[in-house]
Amino acid sequence: MGGLVGVRAWPFTYVAHVLAVAAAVMVLVWNIHFRGGLAFESTNKNLIFNVHPVLMTIGFIIMGSEALMSYKAFPGSREVHKIVHLILHAIALVLGALGIYFAFKNHNESGIANLYSLHSWVGLGTICLYGIQWIFGFVIFFFPGAAPNLKRNALPWHVFFGLFVYILALANAELGFLEKITFLQSTGLAKYGPEAFLVNFTALVVILLGVSVVISVIAPAHIEDLHSYAAI
Repeated sequence: MGGLVGVRAWPFTYVAHVLAVAAAVMVLVWNIHFRGGLAFESTNKNLIFNVHPVLMTIGFIIMGSEALMSYKAFPGSREVHKIVHLILHAIALVLGALGIYFAFKNHNESGIANLYSLHSWVGLGTICLYGIQWIFGFVIFFFPGAAPNLKRNALPWHVFFGLFVYILALANAELGFLEKITFLQSTGLAKYGPEAFLVNFTALVVILLGVSVVISVIAPAHIEDLHSYAAI
């Protein structure tokens, strides 16, 4: 997929890796240090909920980011890139689904209604679209694989729809950060305290990560390579 002629992908790829590490550390510090830790089972249901933002940020957003950049970030042949791309997206999909499960688990065990917010609606829609995109990519580009001319015709739509779902996931992550911090502040969390600032800065880092990833994907790997994402 050509675009941003004159801009190379690799600087944005490196920046995205750094931002991904920063986002992972920040969301872990928030949920372990400030929110009390993580638990799959606990009498403190907040610890179960804490698994949700961790898995959605690290598992869904960051792993999905790495999957999108795999054609630019990893050495090897096109076939290797394809397999890495497929596997990383599968991991992101599974961890994202688990993240949603823990949100439902927390709500059900706490007596909280499910699917009442825009964040939950968009989140469920995004994970469904992500799954459809993965299945489409697997069938067309991996196994059993389509005819070469169909692959060429499908590729731009695959890339476009993949970026659309990724941006949707980023937007929903921002909704999630906003919803959680607003709820915490309404129950007494200091609006200008360290936790509030950490959550806001984590959300900003996720935005910058998304921008870097999108530019990395649509920019050519080399100035002369205007179709570096092509011919999967």
